[in-house]
Amino acid sequence: MTRYDVFNGDADGICSLLQMRLAEPRDSELVTGVKREIALLERVEAVAGDEVLVLDVSLDTNRAALERILAAGASVRYFDHHFAGELPVSANLEATIDTAADVCTALLVNDALDGRFAAWAVVAAFGDNMPASARKAAAPLGLAAPDLERLERLGICINYNGYGASLDDLHFHPAELYRRLLPYVEPLDVVNDASGPFAALDAGYAEDMARADAAELLTESPSAAAFLLPDEAWSRRVSGVWSNALANDFPDRAHAVVTSSANGAWRISIRAPNSRRRGADELCRRWPTGGGRSGAGGINALPNGDLDAFLADFSSHWS
Repeated sequence: MTRYDVFNGDADGICSLLQMRLAEPRDSELVTGVKREIALLERVEAVAGDEVLVLDVSLDTNRAALERILAAGASVRYFDHHFAGELPVSANLEATIDTAADVCTALLVNDALDGRFAAWAVVAAFGDNMPASARKAAAPLGLAAPDLERLERLGICINYNGYGASLDDLHFHPAELYRRLLPYVEPLDVVNDASGPFAALDAGYAEDMARADAAELLTESPSAAAFLLPDEAWSRRVSGVWSNALANDFPDRAHAVVTSSANGAWRISIRAPNSRRRGADELCRRWPTGGGRSGAGGINALPNGDLDAFLADFSSHWS
């Protein structure tokens, strides 16, 4: 029997798997990639008797591969908070899907595990830019304010590591980062370990965020603003976390961070206004390679000639 752990390469996916494997240690094949590589089940060749755990990747995007795996006789346990569409009907599928704007996958896993490793769910919620949900999940832990701030920074840095056009853009391969974090039952121990992965991520995050301050403003209104970043590795790394920072600084405004690429297509990170976290997935699905969840989404490769039309759609979507 082969076991597969399939997970998004961002904070939510990694922290979800950390909780599961701290609770249920097992050897498995890790299937992951950069944050936007979500068609991960295509890489799983499971057969009857195999077990597949899927965390924080869209069921709708992976539907054909999921149906293939289920038909082969493998069992699948699925946790996610993205748009799923109609669930396949199979006795081999156990799916926990919640698309509410204040829920991330790690919080669903936390509920399933009765809060055994809740601090990692808190890290994930902060990384997914759900600070209110993170603080709610942290309340039973009785953390001091400085420790909660450390968990927030850790979540942001793990999330930051997942952004990039390819694995070469990242500081750590997401599977490697997961393995380096797994020995830490308590995430605060990661922050306090000067030789651990947090120090490198924190330094890279600070440097890249400083560069983003020079981004070109493409369009701005009371309800929406869009910015342009150049075709650079640091731009691809910072696009998502900078989008989150903009959403937090201007909570009544939607944000789009557009990054140019060598092939002429545009990569776009989109955030709904924090004051009304809805509609991002709806907007993204109107465009090729777009998707996401209610509060946040993205477009992997918008054709070059469609940028003006997208900006007009984006500007009117929340007006």
